[in-house]
Amino acid sequence: MSTRAEQHTAEVVRREQLSPHLVRLVLGGPGLTGFTSTGIPDEWVGLVVPGQFQSRYYTVRSWTGSELTLDVVVHETGLVTEWAAGGCVGDTVTVTEPKGSFAMPDDASWLLLVGDLTALPAMARICESVTVPTRVWAEVPDDPAVLGGHLPDGSATTWLTPPAPGASALAAAVEQIEWPEGEGYFWMAGESAQMRAVRKHLMRVRGLPHHAYDVMGYWRGNAVRQPRAVDPGPLYRAGKAAGRTDDEIWAAYDAAREDR
Repeated sequence: MSTRAEQHTAEVVRREQLSPHLVRLVLGGPGLTGFTSTGIPDEWVGLVVPGQFQSRYYTVRSWTGSELTLDVVVHETGLVTEWAAGGCVGDTVTVTEPKGSFAMPDDASWLLLVGDLTALPAMARICESVTVPTRVWAEVPDDPAVLGGHLPDGSATTWLTPPAPGASALAAAVEQIEWPEGEGYFWMAGESAQMRAVRKHLMRVRGLPHHAYDVMGYWRGNAVRQPRAVDPGPLYRAGKAAGRTDDEIWAAYDAAREDR
C-alpha cells in the first residue's frame, strides 16, 4: 500500500545489466498496488534508494500493472550508481507518483528524437507509442550493437559517440539535422547545457513554436541525474503574462528543474 498519497514502497525483484552503463531494475510488491501510470511515454518517477533521502528521477520504461521497470544509467560514483551496481535485489525503495511531458500535437506528421544514454529508455517507449515516421539520434558510450535491441525493431537510428566521458556534443548534432517537410514534433533530453543550446537553436534558427518541441535537461556536468518534475505549461503562461521573452522563460524553467 502507499506510504503517502504520492509515494509507494516497492521491492527490487529483478536486476539485469543491459550494457556496461545501463542497468534494468524491475520493482514489484504490494506497495505498488495504488501506482497508476500517466500513460505519457516519457514519464518519470522519483526513486529513493537505501542510504539516500532525496529522490533521483528515472524514466518508467514500462508498467505492467504490477511491475515497474526502470532503466538506470550507472557511472563512476553516486549513491544510486553504487547501489544499483551491487546486489540490490530484495531491497526496498520508495517511488513517487509519475510525471510526464511528451505532448506531440495530433496533427504532427513526423517525430524527431534526440538524446544520450539517459534518454534512451524514454526514446524507446516513445517509439513504441507513436505511429508517425520517427527518426532517432542516440549518443551512447556503449556499443550500439548491444543497445540496438533496446529500441523497437525498425527504428531509424543514428548512433553517436560522446566526445569524452561525462561530456556531450548533441547540440552540434542537432544543428546538422535535415528536417522533414511539414509540421512535426521534436523531443530531446540529455545534459543541461546542451539542452539550453538546442532550445535556443530551435527558437532562434528553426523558429519553432513552443508546442512543437520538448527539450529537457536530465543531468548536468559530470553528475548524471534526472531533473525534478516541473510542469512547463504554467511556467510558460505565467512568463508570457509577465511579458518575459521565450529565452527568459526557458532559462527559468531550466533553473527550476535543476534546483534541489
